[in-house]
Amino acid sequence: MDLNRASIFVRVVDAGGFSRAAKLMGLPPSSVSRGVAKLEEELGVTLLERTTRRIGLTEAGRAYFERAREALAGLEEATNLALDAAREIHGVVRLALPVELGATSADVVSPFLEKHPRVRVEVTFTNRGGELVGDLVDLAVVFGHLPDSSLLTRRLCTATERLYAAPAYLERHGTAGTVAELATHHVVLARAVAGGARWALTGPHGVERVNVHARVVADHQQFLVDAAIAGCGIALLQSWVGDRCVRQGTLAPVLPSYSTDTALHVITSGSGHVPRRVALLRDHLFENLSHQCKAHGAPS
Repeated sequence: MDLNRASIFVRVVDAGGFSRAAKLMGLPPSSVSRGVAKLEEELGVTLLERTTRRIGLTEAGRAYFERAREALAGLEEATNLALDAAREIHGVVRLALPVELGATSADVVSPFLEKHPRVRVEVTFTNRGGELVGDLVDLAVVFGHLPDSSLLTRRLCTATERLYAAPAYLERHGTAGTVAELATHHVVLARAVAGGARWALTGPHGVERVNVHARVVADHQQFLVDAAIAGCGIALLQSWVGDRCVRQGTLAPVLPSYSTDTALHVITSGSGHVPRRVALLRDHLFENLSHQCKAHGAPS
């Protein structure tokens, strides 16, 4: 069987007629009509009911169309995969990263760009990356909740968050001796509802919860770190960020035996062919960010 004729038949049905399909394929209408007729002759069945105003699928035509379109789409995807593997990757990859990774992401992306000089990576920092995959970005790194089960996800690791505050803040307000005492302190929040949040912290006595209220709310990690360093309040920060500040002397740990864990995922679209450049960057992020999590004591 000539697969070109099957492809022409599928294009005719998708386009809703011979003339429109011929225009889309850049072929004479007579060639398109002849191709479908030859396919019907090979199969020994009538696929299309033709009238002067429209075409319609016969019962056999509908069954053939559904399976043929699926098979041709699979063949196209296989062809794209083979072409991608055979040539040097190039083009643009649109990547969404959570703001918490802003300070470290350049070190992760740089080796990928060095290895693939014809790829350009466009980075957007947002905590809503999972909602953008497939429309505005090609892949995203996301903390916590995954918004759509149809997305392809790979769990990187579990990132640990701990409490930190500036030494000057602790001198003025004292430190919190228990989780419950956090309710009386100023805090710096990345996410809040009406200026507040409910923290769930795991420590020696299991999970303890407390309602806290913010002096500062922001969705950018570096601003939150700067606000904590400036003495605005106690902040719940990724440990690799907070511990670096502790070593520099700009922050001090608060209730160091308490922490909370958040899953970190790499997400790509679950529909259609994933270009090789996107898949390679996804795998690169998975390998390097997983290593970074482990290096900072987060269980994978």
